[in-house]
Amino acid sequence: MITVSNISLQYGKRILFDEVNVKFTPGNCYGLIGANGAGKSTFMKILSGEIDPTKGQVNILPGMRLSVLKQNHFEYNEFSVLDTVIMGNKRLYQIMKEKDAIYAKENFSDEDGVKASELEAEFAEMNGWDAESSAATMLTNMGILPEKHNFLVKDLSGKDKVKTLLAQALFGNPDILLLDEPTNDLDVETISWLEDFLADFENTVVVISHDRHFLDAVCTHICDIDFNKLSTYTGNYSFWYQMSQLALKQRADQNKKIEDKRAELQDFVRRFSANASKSRQATSRKKLLDKLVVDEIPASTRRYPGIIFKQEREAGDQILLVENLKKSNNNGLLFSNVNFNINKGDKIAFISKNQLSISALFNVLAGEESADSGKFTFGTTIFKAHLPNENAHFFKSDLNLIDWLRQFSKEKDETYIRGFLGKMLFSGEEVLKKCNVLSGGEKVRCMTSRMMLLNPNFLMLDEPTNHLDLESIISYNDALKDYAGTILFTSHDHELVQTVANRIIEIGPNGILDKTCTYDEYLENESIKPQREKLYV
Repeated sequence: MITVSNISLQYGKRILFDEVNVKFTPGNCYGLIGANGAGKSTFMKILSGEIDPTKGQVNILPGMRLSVLKQNHFEYNEFSVLDTVIMGNKRLYQIMKEKDAIYAKENFSDEDGVKASELEAEFAEMNGWDAESSAATMLTNMGILPEKHNFLVKDLSGKDKVKTLLAQALFGNPDILLLDEPTNDLDVETISWLEDFLADFENTVVVISHDRHFLDAVCTHICDIDFNKLSTYTGNYSFWYQMSQLALKQRADQNKKIEDKRAELQDFVRRFSANASKSRQATSRKKLLDKLVVDEIPASTRRYPGIIFKQEREAGDQILLVENLKKSNNNGLLFSNVNFNINKGDKIAFISKNQLSISALFNVLAGEESADSGKFTFGTTIFKAHLPNENAHFFKSDLNLIDWLRQFSKEKDETYIRGFLGKMLFSGEEVLKKCNVLSGGEKVRCMTSRMMLLNPNFLMLDEPTNHLDLESIISYNDALKDYAGTILFTSHDHELVQTVANRIIEIGPNGILDKTCTYDEYLENESIKPQREKLYV
């Protein structure tokens, strides 16, 4: 168990947390949520001891082992993959190294024998003899093949480094597990494995994630950071969201009733205070008026952008025909034998074991790259907009946000431009910020403003929710569900893909697999798994 008592954190005049009290108990998984900047990662660092609060304390029961998912992908570069995982249990790894050092001595003394015996006893008590096999099994289950287990971490791909650090955090059954964005850069199979692992995990878990499907799958409780407080709710993310929206509506409705009653009483007092026959009633209503108190709803840190994609003109029946496209890069073949025809109103999710394949395909269709061979034809009525995954080249100037967005708009009026920036939560002086100093999330919001300005009838979206908070992701999700045009998109957000796509296309070096179904139906269909594997052989 981990107990947080009266935790407050303040930077200058800014209060991040104020008198936070919460207990995290075994057998539960707590999803830590809040808007960007609310302090989720900071609170996690307080729990781990990396940051000291302004006041208050964190207490962990003596003897409990706390494990944290590391974000530094270079920290273990010179260690083997297997050793890096076992390092998740620091004491066990220390014993292993101390034993090896003693047994390597040429002059083995009686004192060394006693020390080795003590270490062996502690090693056995910690199930040390199973450590390597347990670590190897975990790595294999996460998709890192046995032949890579003795590689140095620096020789792994970026995704395998992420999996190795995750395996390190999970290794050895820690008593308390702190996971900050554990699903980042993971493929769907590994995320599914992690969901099952955490569902069976009997100790305490605190997790931060922007993946709503993942939070729903693993969380027993939601801890919401808002109004400088942390409030705990029983249930998963979807249940919390529904209840929070209902509670907010109830408070607003109650306030409206009070305001309406106040207006009615004020009107009576104003009309009849000077009327002798009505003066007693007017006085009574005035006293009642003084007792009416509107429940003041404090300002939330949550803000939902207004994402609305409109079509300037409806598309005709001919949308897009792709024939025999092939594309390679310096590392080899990305895709070949790509053939598909898009129907009006299709919302197609593209998936692949190599995300670069999808980015390359979208760039080719957007006219930003050339295919090695093949062709594609858009219908004459199609007006497309592309959201690339790599957008740095759009933000190399020192234009402020108004001038940056104005260059993509037919309408140059500043009020008009500010309106689109405002929808994406850029207000006041923020619109004068230079575009070359924006964060990743701010760039995505600017690119989305640009797309809304264009009024396209065909969208291509490459990881649209990257760098966005949950509120922006929900808004994006709703906007794509409501959009009447055609969409080609790829996303790691399971909920987004499941609720938007009516068709799935998986793309590999050897071709594509094209199915009209939902994302969950595609993943769960055992009959198509052999066909999927052939794409990558």
